[in-house]
Amino acid sequence: MLPRAILFDLDDTILRAYGAPEVRWLTVCTELAAELEPLSPAELVPAVLAFSRQFWADADRHRMWRVRLSEARREVVAGAFAALVAAGRRAPSAQVAQRLADRFSSFCEENMCLFPDAHEVIDKLKAHGVRLALITNGAAEPQRAKIVRFELEARFDHIQIEGEHEFGKPDERAYRHALQKLGCEASETWMVGDNLEWEVIAPQRLGIYAIWFDGTGSGLPPDTQAKPDRIVRTLSELLPDARAASQQVPSPARLRLGAGRG
Repeated sequence: MLPRAILFDLDDTILRAYGAPEVRWLTVCTELAAELEPLSPAELVPAVLAFSRQFWADADRHRMWRVRLSEARREVVAGAFAALVAAGRRAPSAQVAQRLADRFSSFCEENMCLFPDAHEVIDKLKAHGVRLALITNGAAEPQRAKIVRFELEARFDHIQIEGEHEFGKPDERAYRHALQKLGCEASETWMVGDNLEWEVIAPQRLGIYAIWFDGTGSGLPPDTQAKPDRIVRTLSELLPDARAASQQVPSPARLRLGAGRG
């Protein structure tokens, strides 16, 4: 029922961190509405989201900026303002753009929290003898601060932060290094996370059983090529007693067709 080892993602898997960005941007744009005039939150949020998707879609840019996340958000807001100006709208100053980006960063930090069952599930898995690793992308200092803040450090046999190494997901070295530290093989390991490229497609290439964490309950995107081995909406579904009780565990074939959830 359980593997020998599990590799966990951190943000939006163990922590509620950056999900529902449209709601977060709308909140901070509404908070700063007076400074953002003549732009309204209703027109600014779609522009920020559109530029953000474009900005993060490039793999090389993603790799470069994800370890400088606050600066990246300033780039995104500046780009959204520039796009609006190019479309004939008058945008606020660069200083206002920077304040908006920084407020978004602080808002995310203030509202970050554990998923309700995270500690309990991790502790129970460890009690079952499962070897546990936490693998997270991002800069060393903020990611390590989250781990300390949410009392995760002692709960894992290995913690691996991109900013403390020369590699991060989806580089195969990230998974191989964690497996080596745990003393486990890919075939006896699960990967759990919310990113379909980093926690499903890439680990599957190495023979790791990939579980997609769908914490928002939104289901697989219609255009994805990812085929998770299993899908869960709560971390508690990873526990053997929860799996046995649910009677809702679909076959691997159904999951690979995108039908049903684990």
